[in-house]
Amino acid sequence: MTSNDTTVLRVAGRPVGRYVTRPELPARLSPRPYLHPVTTLAGTAVTELAPADHAHHLGVGVAVPDVEGFNFWGGRTYVRDQGPTELDNHGAQRHIAFQLRDPDGFVEELRWVSAGGELLRERRTVAATELTGRAWALDLTFSLTNVTGNPLSIGSPATNGRPGAAYGGFFWRARKEPCAPEVFTAAADGEEKVHGHPADWLALRGVTWTLVFAGATERTRRDPWFVRTEEYPGVGSSLAYDERVPVPPGETVVRRVVTVVADGRLDRDAAASLVRKAVSP
Repeated sequence: MTSNDTTVLRVAGRPVGRYVTRPELPARLSPRPYLHPVTTLAGTAVTELAPADHAHHLGVGVAVPDVEGFNFWGGRTYVRDQGPTELDNHGAQRHIAFQLRDPDGFVEELRWVSAGGELLRERRTVAATELTGRAWALDLTFSLTNVTGNPLSIGSPATNGRPGAAYGGFFWRARKEPCAPEVFTAAADGEEKVHGHPADWLALRGVTWTLVFAGATERTRRDPWFVRTEEYPGVGSSLAYDERVPVPPGETVVRRVVTVVADGRLDRDAAASLVRKAVSP
């Protein structure tokens, strides 16, 4: 089922994700397309939309807090030596068209627009693939091209002076439950040990579900993970961890993250096995 503003992703005929292309949102939330709800094959929702703790968290998508000073993340902007500050600097991602749209995925073109005009043109590719009877994979690639005649750079609160807050890029706001989810990689356990470190894959395990995130290119795997479990459940791949990412005119930044969406509480071996299956060429 599709409409001008919504696409439903399906795996083996079952709906697993709803993609909203033109959300009606206030400017302060940096309006952008998003996936929500995303569900397991058994129908358990594993995303949240505009929760009370962070109204600008919109399911699954791509969000960047600083593109040449413009906020494409939503909410307050972190200002060096000042802290989180309300600024009138929010940008928006505007859907242009689908180059391809099938039940199991799509290719989309978007404009990243600010008060100064269009800064970036994005090509976003999303695909849903069945892995087992209890797990599927969401494959998301984004390519950001500088369409201005001037150099641009992408930053984060971390590059602007707030250590540990290197969010921006791919981001998944997970389902909030009475207890914080567990998080682990192949070599470490807990938010403190996995946040801010690169790892081939990272698992977030809730009461009846597990999400396993993996960088699917060598460049993506070099980006550290941004992880929250206690404050709220969220995982992102840090595009600008310790320094700004330059994007010269006409140049493109590309990242690809594959997420295993599984029913049940996976252990390390099961998580690693499903990631290998999801990311294999």
